[in-house]
Amino acid sequence: MRILLVEDERPLAEVVRRGLVKEGFEVDVLHDGEEALWRAGEQPYDVLVLDIMLPGLDGYQLVERLRERQVTTPVLMLTALDDEYDQAQAFDLGADDYLTKPFSFVVLAARLRALHRRSGSGAAASGLLEVGDLRLDPRTRRVHRGDHEIRLTAREFALLRYLMERPDEVVGKRELLDEVWDPGFDGPANVVEVYVGYLRRKLDVPFGVASLETVRGAGYRLVASPTP
Repeated sequence: MRILLVEDERPLAEVVRRGLVKEGFEVDVLHDGEEALWRAGEQPYDVLVLDIMLPGLDGYQLVERLRERQVTTPVLMLTALDDEYDQAQAFDLGADDYLTKPFSFVVLAARLRALHRRSGSGAAASGLLEVGDLRLDPRTRRVHRGDHEIRLTAREFALLRYLMERPDEVVGKRELLDEVWDPGFDGPANVVEVYVGYLRRKLDVPFGVASLETVRGAGYRLVASPTP
């Protein structure tokens, strides 16, 4: 698995690089947000690991610019900032996971593997998924409703894929946190609701349908025949 690590503290970046290499990852290291923006858009990486306090572009600006440019590579923020509002801002801008320093290399490696797996880029990627006129192709990471392509972030894509694999089933919030995020996820409690809202604004609202339903007290359901 190929990782781009963006960390401006060079001694720390080298420690992280060595730790990830020992865990079996191929790691490129950059120290500047502007350079990382270019590299992430030009080179194929499986996961991006970003610090927040970076020169050029900080981590927030970097992930926001990447998503604006339709770079859907999963992003893990690795930072000393542990306030819940810092985490919420990162997720709102398009980050997929958030880990605070100090950290365990075992946990970091597990989260990177989970992001890679859930992004649909791993060997477990299956064939085309279809629910009504909604289509998702894990191999190309493209989503269409009818003839219209819908651009999603890596986390939105992973959430939609999980729901599309279970059409018309009610999927609980805890299950989504465990499977689309991570078991023991300690980020904002409303992150599932936030991302369901993102999906509705992209999948349903522009087309005047309601395919992603909230089942009060139970979870969410993606229906094959949405009501107008």
